Amino acid sequence: MNRILVIDDDDQLRISFCKLLKEEKYAVVGAASGEAGIEIVRDESLDLVILDMRLPGMNGIETFKQIKQIDTKLPVIIVTAFGTTAIAIEATKMGAYDYVLKPFEVPEMLSLIKQAIEAGYCMRSPVEVDGVPGKLSGDAIIGQSKGMQNVYKSIGRVSQTDATVLIRGESGTGKELVARAVYQHGLRSDKSFLIINCVAIPENLLESELFGYEKGAFTGAAQRHIGKVEQANGGTVFLDEIGDMPLNIQAKILRLLQEKNIERLGGEETIPVDVRIIAATNKNLEQAILEEKFREDLYFRLKVVTIELPPLRNRPEDINGLVAYFMIKFSNELKVDNPGVQKEALPILNQYTWPGNIRELSNLIQKMLIFNRGAPISAIDLAPIFKKNETGNLPSQTGLNSVQEWVRTSLAQNSGKCSFDDFMDTLSGIVVAEALKKTNGNRSQAAKLLGVSRPTLHSKIDKYKIKLKTEVSG
Repeated sequence: MNRILVIDDDDQLRISFCKLLKEEKYAVVGAASGEAGIEIVRDESLDLVILDMRLPGMNGIETFKQIKQIDTKLPVIIVTAFGTTAIAIEATKMGAYDYVLKPFEVPEMLSLIKQAIEAGYCMRSPVEVDGVPGKLSGDAIIGQSKGMQNVYKSIGRVSQTDATVLIRGESGTGKELVARAVYQHGLRSDKSFLIINCVAIPENLLESELFGYEKGAFTGAAQRHIGKVEQANGGTVFLDEIGDMPLNIQAKILRLLQEKNIERLGGEETIPVDVRIIAATNKNLEQAILEEKFREDLYFRLKVVTIELPPLRNRPEDINGLVAYFMIKFSNELKVDNPGVQKEALPILNQYTWPGNIRELSNLIQKMLIFNRGAPISAIDLAPIFKKNETGNLPSQTGLNSVQEWVRTSLAQNSGKCSFDDFMDTLSGIVVAEALKKTNGNRSQAAKLLGVSRPTLHSKIDKYKIKLKTEVSG
């Protein structure tokens, strides 16, 4: 359970806010002064501090400085009245996660709290690299295959430099873990590490999230806001799914890499920043360049060092180690005994092609531990899950209700970690397979039915590994 400290001298507000956070399943402790809050930071393990700027005795900014001296990676959210906004902005420049104006909207605040705790976790929780699977329970990169040995070597070599890193790999291969490992073993490991998911943030908000904005830059911009790049000055910014970044923002990232400065949205001031950029993508950037969806000059700036993560299907020798690791990890998290995996079940896990890569394997093990209730994972447990159908590894649901049920079940099992692209790829595979069935395997007719070219259809058949009992050339 995440532990939050609320520092605010307004007794009524502090008590009611602590009560709200407890209802959200957080462990909460309150303090009425900066001095009392600092003592709690010294004595207790915390995941987040929510700090009011206007305090009796030691003021908010001095309290913030002392918190950061005690724990540089403890995220702090500043709560401020409009009159103290300038001080809150300065605190943000010094490393506060963000600031919120009073009175705040509860849903927005809860969302910000979740983001801040996740950011703190990524900074403070070590990622083991090339560890022994049976002895690890925290975050780790697992695998002894040749492809993974190359990944470990790359992490070791690039960590002791400030070089820009581009991490490439399919969805679910562990790109964020590699980014965190590069950061934690790097020269800036004592500074901030901020993650920006270029897909999760709407296009119209991404620029302001990255670079900030000035008062009056757009409707609703009531005061200056510091962006994540400026906030991370001296640290590291991880741009996840950069292949989906809009072209106009790509130009600003290029400027950041080339000139080491930015401009806030609606501003004219050039702001020098010193950040290391780590980027990741599951896209084919070379194809995106040809389609004029990605800047070639940015591509060459990003790939100073490229780390390629192999898909799980290309390293089956690592599956048993990953299974052992996830069994320990999730049995600890779920507070259940580790029942193990029966010997007969391992060949089934090894023969599956894992289109969802490590994320799919992780979700499966977690689900098995929940539903098996202490019984070891057996071949009988796995048989219904891996039962082949005419579309290979894709589910065979038909009808809107079945699809909706599958989506609901997958979302529940993935606990918010599902990739939108994973869902769309699965559904796309079903559509292609059904078109081929309708045309009795005639690919030319199927391509015409779908409104795509025959080469495009062939590429989709290969991508989704679609196998039909009867294939007719055409």
